[in-house]
Amino acid sequence: MPISAGVYAKTKLPFGRVYSDFISELSPNAGCVTSFLGVAREESAEGSKKIKALVMESYEKHANKMLLKICIETKRKYRLNEILIVHAIGHFLPGEPIVLVLVSAPRRDVAFKALREAVERYKKEPALFKQEIYTDGSSDWIG
Repeated sequence: MPISAGVYAKTKLPFGRVYSDFISELSPNAGCVTSFLGVAREESAEGSKKIKALVMESYEKHANKMLLKICIETKRKYRLNEILIVHAIGHFLPGEPIVLVLVSAPRRDVAFKALREAVERYKKEPALFKQEIYTDGSSDWIG
């Protein structure tokens, strides 16, 4: 059974399988699939600190509701075949995947626009919280 939009414990979110399942269910009308894979980085946004680890937390009920809402609204707005946003929560090392956004559409121009909007919305709307833990021992919650 394919996975639905939402947040999942890092250990329960096999990104490769999610992608494979999405591809295996493509509509005959699909002209393309676009994707975004968000990965934990090793440098802070301002570039001043090295990140040792990243902790992702969420208010799951709200986050699941909002990720599904983003998918429904984006699918309707751009007339997509399908869209999926899955976000991992837990403890991440630099280089580990955190979020996957997949879009299937008849045309690539629409798919790229929808992907961009979905990524920008998931960064702002769901109750997702990120803490960067730095190599110097300090940490910071990032909005």
